[in-house]
Amino acid sequence: MQGKKDYQEKLFIRFQLSDYVPQDNFYRQLKNILDLSFLYESTSGYYGKEGQKSIDPVVFMKLMLVGYLENQVSDRRIIATSRMRMDILYFIGYDLDEELPWHSTLSRTRQLYGEELFTLLFRKVLKLCIDKGLITGKRQAIDSVFVKANAALSSMVERQILDDATVYNKQLEANKEEASDTKEDKEPDNDSSNKRSKRTNKTHVSPSDPDSRMSVKPGKVTKLNYLSQVSVDTANHVITHIQAFHADKSDGNCLPEVLKSTIENLRENGIGIKEVLADAGYSNVTALQTLIDNNIEGYIPNVSGYKAIREGFFYNQENDSYTCRQGKTLTFRRFRMRGEHKHKIYQSRTKDCKNCPFKDTCANPVGIKSLEDSISKDIYDQMHHRMQTGKGRTMRRLRSSTVEPVLGTLINFMGMKHVNTKGIKLAGKCMLLAAVAYNLKKLINGVPVKTRKRVWKTFNTAVNDLSLSLIACIHMINTTIELSRIKCKKQMVVMPFAF
Repeated sequence: MQGKKDYQEKLFIRFQLSDYVPQDNFYRQLKNILDLSFLYESTSGYYGKEGQKSIDPVVFMKLMLVGYLENQVSDRRIIATSRMRMDILYFIGYDLDEELPWHSTLSRTRQLYGEELFTLLFRKVLKLCIDKGLITGKRQAIDSVFVKANAALSSMVERQILDDATVYNKQLEANKEEASDTKEDKEPDNDSSNKRSKRTNKTHVSPSDPDSRMSVKPGKVTKLNYLSQVSVDTANHVITHIQAFHADKSDGNCLPEVLKSTIENLRENGIGIKEVLADAGYSNVTALQTLIDNNIEGYIPNVSGYKAIREGFFYNQENDSYTCRQGKTLTFRRFRMRGEHKHKIYQSRTKDCKNCPFKDTCANPVGIKSLEDSISKDIYDQMHHRMQTGKGRTMRRLRSSTVEPVLGTLINFMGMKHVNTKGIKLAGKCMLLAAVAYNLKKLINGVPVKTRKRVWKTFNTAVNDLSLSLIACIHMINTTIELSRIKCKKQMVVMPFAF
């Protein structure tokens, strides 16, 4: 008999969220292990003793985490998603008939709280991961990624125009007149595309988000971005530090600050860092010297311009000079600044290269040979030899397989593809929340390091035993086949011929 469901909404019903949220649900497990009661004391200084009650700090922070766990960066979508999900309502402590906070309350509260509160939350979750055994701290992989800012390139203006609103209006009108004149004259040099190409972070700024910077990756479109630096523990891929920087700052110059904060985060739990893995973008004197000062062994490939051996030249360390294949000496002449770093220039004399058979391929147009080395060449040489070892090649592969998947997860699934806030401080808060959400997933689903090692050891033992068993079986089979073959030969020998 065909059934037909007849639905009539009940006026009264006995309903408890705890009865309908499964025990293995992610948010139910998270509610049981995540204690945010410390927020009441930490946020008490932001409120007065009179006036209308604000949103509960614990509810606010849980809603923020829900946004990044569900890959929803819009405050409106966070509220809309939470209203439709029983497990989220149970996690934040609301019933079905309770009205959720207004979405604008989330943005105002996010601006109200200082970045130190979000850092405190990150460290609390990091401690939970350490207590569970997910972090060894011995080896950290560091990398960076651009995060799109909440600003457009078309809104950028000259910095001096932004300083004074009156001058800004006058300059804007003047630019419009110049643009109209150039259109009439049809001069190609003043084309809008050429004007865009002349924009730099030193000359132009976004009035809506002055902290954002123009940056681009090879093959991508130039955008206004922030730079997110992430440190990841290689044992279970748990994030140990994350921080926002201006997008025009180099990775190498960011490393000292990132390393300092990572060391502090782990030192609170009695863990020390021994090794740091990074790509060639972090290879500069500042970064390498920071590793040496902290007694940390780094595995960072040198930049492409580095040369460990000068082909055809021999370095004399005692005299601080080079000798070419013809026996001529290139002496130290002067220093030259390359950005923030000092380099040493070695040059030969004109008469030394005048009759040299290699002059066409070796000397410059002036007729001399010039070599350039960093004043910290010994540091680069040490790193080069370390990266050529077997461990160095292993660390290179380990870095890419550790930190790059973490960055991909943050960008594509944890709401860090772009920020919907203004300013580097708010961008830093968003990155911290994304990292907290990521670590919470690791906390729920991660396997402790000791358990992982024990399982791996058991697996290797089983594989070895199985290999030995297979070898014994194969040997037994071969022996049986050989015995059968010998027996057959004997039978063939004694068998009489029949005619």
